[in-house]
Amino acid sequence: MFETVIGLEVHVQLNTKTKLFCSCPTSFAEHQNTNTCPTCLALPGALPVVNKEAAIKAMRLGYAINAKVNHTSNFDRKSYFYPDSPSAYQITQLSRAIVQKGEIYIDLPDGSQKRIGMTQAHLEADAGKNMHEGDHSKVDLNRAGTPLLEIVSEPDMRSSDEAVAYLKKLHATVRYLDISDANMQEGSFRCDVNVSIRPKGQEAFGTRVEIKNINSFKFVAAAIAYEVQRQTEAYEDGVYETEVYQETRLWDVEAGETRSMRGKEEAADYRYFPDPDLRPLIVTQEMVEEAKIMPELPDAKVKRYVEALGMKQYDALVITSNKELAFYFEEMLEQGAVAKMAVTWLTSELLGRLNKAGVTIENSPIDAKTLGLLVAKISDDTISGKGAKEILDYMMESQNRDIDAIIDELGLAQVSDDGAILAMIDEILAANQDKVEQYKAGKEKLFGFFVGQTMKASKGSANPAKVNELLKQRLS
Repeated sequence: MFETVIGLEVHVQLNTKTKLFCSCPTSFAEHQNTNTCPTCLALPGALPVVNKEAAIKAMRLGYAINAKVNHTSNFDRKSYFYPDSPSAYQITQLSRAIVQKGEIYIDLPDGSQKRIGMTQAHLEADAGKNMHEGDHSKVDLNRAGTPLLEIVSEPDMRSSDEAVAYLKKLHATVRYLDISDANMQEGSFRCDVNVSIRPKGQEAFGTRVEIKNINSFKFVAAAIAYEVQRQTEAYEDGVYETEVYQETRLWDVEAGETRSMRGKEEAADYRYFPDPDLRPLIVTQEMVEEAKIMPELPDAKVKRYVEALGMKQYDALVITSNKELAFYFEEMLEQGAVAKMAVTWLTSELLGRLNKAGVTIENSPIDAKTLGLLVAKISDDTISGKGAKEILDYMMESQNRDIDAIIDELGLAQVSDDGAILAMIDEILAANQDKVEQYKAGKEKLFGFFVGQTMKASKGSANPAKVNELLKQRLS
């Protein structure tokens, strides 16, 4: 039996207006090579200046995950020769990062949490982008110099499920902190996975293989599963020493396998040395105070939802997993929606319709205020749950957001008046005296018949709870 050992290196693109060492904009999808200057092109004589906003955003993550935030940190040069790196080196932090020794707690299926250690989070400049067209390769340097925060975990994860849970918690955290849009499709949240196996009970780690630049939770899980199987089979076949060696591999989405990319470099291969153009980054008290301005984070929200709102932990985890979903939910509550009903109508009814339409919560045609009012009208018996579903379907196709007007238009107002319902009940009982006698003689299943007939007579507008209550009174 083998144990899997996983560590993750996550590159988070910080959502600063300008690059890490110059004033070029960081906007996405601009025309190639337009957001560049002598500094990010590494032209002779151009000098870097540290982006204060990037440093503050890095510090904010540090405070959020109980890390040590260094008030003095250093920049180093990491040498490598790639076409998309005009300087032939990357400015990063090796000897003393701005954030060190943090922790993130992941949520496990049994409701417990597991601590995953964080080695460090360091600032570094991103490279450009290679584009391959036929037998030509082109280089776009718009991204060169964009600020990255590389977050390096301890090798504390033991399964792909734990790795994905860590990534999802980290993804949610950086979005709640508003330090990155963490858009995986655009590459602003991407991951390198380090995987090894070892016989259970062995303390020493196995040979670590790195899988580079994976930009989806699904692909991370698939890449880990494939690599664990590859290494396990090599071990069982007696060829572990020759087939599994320290290297960098790529995840081939089409083939569903990892492929060798290059031998894994050691620190000596990169020839690190202190960057001669950058003095140490010294954090001021003003920067500390700004970095400590903290929103309510996912774990704190879950705790509040469970303790103050009486929600199930599972529901609280689902709602808080996405910042927009949590904000939407809280705005529903402000409109008078009860938490338990709000969860159901948001996660089951609305999200079900949005998924079917291929729309996200951010672009929902039905806003939180409207859905909150709709749920509140179910609670106060203005409409039934069935009527509310009809209204949701109507609003998905219509621009009309006036719930009262829609209720009138569709004739969905629920009748809760005792007198009106009793009149219908008396008429139905009078027309079905034989069934009344059978019910009173012990055939209790006929109660459903009377409920159905009353609802039919009211064209579905009678309050079902009232119908049940008043029928029991009449038949007793």
